[in-house]
Amino acid sequence: MNIETLEKQNVGSVSKKGPQFQLGAHQFIWTNHWTDEDLGILDQARELGCTLFEVSLGDDVAFDRERTRRHAESLGIELTVGPGNKWPMECNISSDDPHHRELGLQWHKRVIEQAAELGAVAYCGANYSHPGHVLGRVEPEDELPRTAENLRILTEFASDCGLRLVIEPMSRFRVHLVTTATRAMELVGLVNHPNLLVNLDTYHMITEERDYGAAIRSALPVLWGLHACESDRGCPGGGLVPWPDVFAALKEADGPVRLMLETYRTGPQGFAIQRGITQNLCPDPEAFVRQGFAFLKECM
Repeated sequence: MNIETLEKQNVGSVSKKGPQFQLGAHQFIWTNHWTDEDLGILDQARELGCTLFEVSLGDDVAFDRERTRRHAESLGIELTVGPGNKWPMECNISSDDPHHRELGLQWHKRVIEQAAELGAVAYCGANYSHPGHVLGRVEPEDELPRTAENLRILTEFASDCGLRLVIEPMSRFRVHLVTTATRAMELVGLVNHPNLLVNLDTYHMITEERDYGAAIRSALPVLWGLHACESDRGCPGGGLVPWPDVFAALKEADGPVRLMLETYRTGPQGFAIQRGITQNLCPDPEAFVRQGFAFLKECM
């Protein structure tokens, strides 16, 4: 499947004016590593109202991708994939080291192929760099252009595999290369490929954007969706994120707007402490999703 086929699949959605909100959740609300024993999570997610679900891949993740694909399809759940598990630091398409950039291209291509086997529709994340790659220096003039060259290679590869490639700005504590919607749009412009889209995350935006509405509006032409997270990574609502501004901007969208809940499971059965979260924000995945969806529906 190529980009022309992908565009044809979207014809019905773009013909209808206005935003079409869809709700989903990330596997990390439940589990750190996806396995064949986790298929029941998809059933829970669907019962809670999810039509979207994100699975995390990496070198430490192994499961029957065809089995997960069939189960998600039977439930009417659209899968996306992120590189959120073991991802070697040297596999970075923005690195100063050309060998590391080549390693990054090959690593992401393997994950994209796995995502295609899973039946995912998009590969999302900081695939333009690597979480944790934060360099305290003046940016070299060639850093963004060379990243764009490699990102275009991945974008075309993803298109050939039938997936969208989606980049997500992250805060200055996670990456230095793309931290704002403006910067993401600059990179999209350099890549100049219709298969490259942008996902925003309200958690990362809290440290980087002074105007949520302006940031979202700037990305609307290529907006894939939004990770709807509170300022502390908790359930949306009650924190610092200006949700009225967020939804005022999103309501100007024309087409699908994917709203994805994302955090890390906390409590005795959780793993969030490994991801830097010390507050008990999500001890009960189902309760978290119910509360989050209820809030988002009010905002809609």
